[in-house]
Amino acid sequence: MNNNKIKVCHFTSPHPRYDIRIFRKECTSLKKEGYDINLVVADGKEDEKIDGMSIFGVDKPKNKVIRVFITPYKVLRKALKLDADLYHFHDPELIIPALILLWKGKKVIYDIHEDLPRQLFVQKNKGIKRKLMEFFLERFENYGAKRFTALITSTPHIKRRFLRINPRTENINNFPILDELSTKRTNIIKENEVCYVGGIIKVRGIFEMVRALEFGDTKLNICGKFPTKELKNKAMSLKGWEKVIDHGFSSREQVSKVMERSIAGLVLFQAYPNHINAQPNKLFEYMSASLPIIMSNFKYWEEITNQYNCGICVDPENPEEVAKAIKQIKDNPEMAKEMGRNARKAVEEKYNWNVEEDKLIALYASILN
Repeated sequence: MNNNKIKVCHFTSPHPRYDIRIFRKECTSLKKEGYDINLVVADGKEDEKIDGMSIFGVDKPKNKVIRVFITPYKVLRKALKLDADLYHFHDPELIIPALILLWKGKKVIYDIHEDLPRQLFVQKNKGIKRKLMEFFLERFENYGAKRFTALITSTPHIKRRFLRINPRTENINNFPILDELSTKRTNIIKENEVCYVGGIIKVRGIFEMVRALEFGDTKLNICGKFPTKELKNKAMSLKGWEKVIDHGFSSREQVSKVMERSIAGLVLFQAYPNHINAQPNKLFEYMSASLPIIMSNFKYWEEITNQYNCGICVDPENPEEVAKAIKQIKDNPEMAKEMGRNARKAVEEKYNWNVEEDKLIALYASILN
């Protein structure tokens, strides 16, 4: 079958049109393989053609209720008009629209980025309410997962859950594009700075990062957007904020420059169920940029550092322990360089998108041929 004649439609409601996993990795890889790639997003922007791929925008939801109960059907209406050979969706709120596509005889892939019943909005509830949410969300998601043509998961942990439900389940890790954030320059001058790149929320350790700055003279680069003024004001009220360099939302080029001058990258996720088995993209992006990582002492993350000697694991809720790890890296530049080299080698050998791209292309071929 000629891939140029196969129309593929990815669709999402909460993700931006240039989402790194969806657009920059999956869609771009499939386009290189010759597929006719179309992407439907709910961002309220105009349709466009970019790098040979078509992007279609529908109205951006004004609140969470609209996003969950109305926007999915606007996305579905646009997706149906495309009459694609294969549909690939990325969000649990799109399960019912995706089932409608399935009932119309379409092939449908569900790309599972998170373990839904273990997400924060469920786990922050207490007692019977949380148990009921876990019970119904898991069964609802399992109902769809069992019926879809194939499933893609973003971590091996999530794959183990779904493989019992649907044997055509492939784990495609969200590993970095090999040379996107790395530099070929050899005369790099490091500053007395560490960095954090990504979404800023309390359970990802923003307050612990800032408090850790009180115990030393190292500065912290933050590349990300605070979701609320209240959260940012609380972070700014901490004594350590005077050592924060707040870059706000940053382009990939800006992120690359910040990583280049930093001595380490921070990933201080707190111990929620959806975090303990996570593979945060930022962890591997730091590694791809030859940065040592200061990370939470979760079992899977400790296995990476033990195998490759590429960072230091700490209690993510102990700012003083975080500060000691920063000081250890700052005071031992040769050790830090070795950790950075080890991190980069691990990415080149294993933790890179080229490896995952092959699995994605093979899955598409098995479905369409």
